Amino acid sequence: MDLVVAMTGASGALATKLLIEKSQWPVTLVASKMGRVVYEQEVGPFKELETMASHVLKDGDLTATIASGSVPTAGMVVLPCSANTLGKVAGGIADSLITRAAHCQLKEGRKVVLCVREAPWTLMNAQNAANVVAAGGVIMPISPPYYMAKGRNPDEVSITEMLGYYVDHVLSLFGQTAPKTWADMR
Repeated sequence: MDLVVAMTGASGALATKLLIEKSQWPVTLVASKMGRVVYEQEVGPFKELETMASHVLKDGDLTATIASGSVPTAGMVVLPCSANTLGKVAGGIADSLITRAAHCQLKEGRKVVLCVREAPWTLMNAQNAANVVAAGGVIMPISPPYYMAKGRNPDEVSITEMLGYYVDHVLSLFGQTAPKTWADMR
């Protein structure tokens, strides 16, 4: 089964690349138009990311397999997840493949993790997040686990390394064993 990985137009696109590299599951990738733009601004050519995925789908293709709950998956990660996508998922709006797939995963009781990259939050963002959690989803803001650099000079810890630890935690929510945890750092 594939892990569905969706990208929307929020900052933090490097984390998507790291998640695909680290995933024990094959990845079905779908990106919004702005998700592609942000990836190219922050990381590089989107085509390079597409070559890392097992399947690449268009966000406008509502006939794609992941638009149906009858197609089993390992679950879904939206990374990065914009406030717009958070609001649409919370409101049950399924007007794109990304939001339709999230709806299908939730209705089938599969894990959906929205890695929200927005700060500060409005009351609407908090209410939308609460609605997603009430529907069975997980909200995991892109907040690197800084404790993983315990005992090291902060000037020597890279963004890539910190996002890698974050991605390990996201994948652990689906059952993949993280190479390092807080227990290793204590």
